[in-house]
Amino acid sequence: MLDACMKRHRFAPDALIEVLHTAQELFGFLQNDILHYVAHGLKLPPSRVYGVATFYHFFSFAPKGKHTCVVCTGTACYVKGADALLSAIERDLGTTEGKTSADGQVSIMTARCLGACGWRP
Repeated sequence: MLDACMKRHRFAPDALIEVLHTAQELFGFLQNDILHYVAHGLKLPPSRVYGVATFYHFFSFAPKGKHTCVVCTGTACYVKGADALLSAIERDLGTTEGKTSADGQVSIMTARCLGACGWRP
């Protein structure tokens, strides 16, 4: 399926984001060997593929939980207690931001702004 995606885009380096998106849909997250495979297929340096994958928040390098809990840590939410909320969630789930709970059910993430300041945090 990944090869078909690259072929559909004619192995064009400009299709990197689309190919990475397909890879993540297929495998659940982007492993190093997948990044190297995409780099080779699109004739790009691995550093470029890794740079794009790390730049966009959508891409993940570890398996995600069944559910995702995102806490806004923007200024308005921080003032309203986002740090305390995040600490409580981490304590209750026994994991930290950027990680998934041991049972694989919940991943904790933070965002700078969700555009929902009225609901904060």
